Amino acid sequence: MPPEEPHQIEVHLDRLLAERGITLADLAERVGVTPVNLSILKNGRAKAIRFTTLSALCRELDCQPGDLITYAK
Repeated sequence: MPPEEPHQIEVHLDRLLAERGITLADLAERVGVTPVNLSILKNGRAKAIRFTTLSALCRELDCQPGDLITYAK
């Protein structure tokens, strides 16, 4: 099996949390995911995200998906 290529998706969860004054633990509880899984996403180590999780994050952070993740060229 060939090695996995690194992705070029940047996650801006730190910035959004700081702007909204929400802790990672609080957001995890509101969204219904574990703080560990949210931390993996925040640190750019996630390999996937469910649309239901993305929708919940956008709802709780009052943002669009493009505010949360971007493609880095």
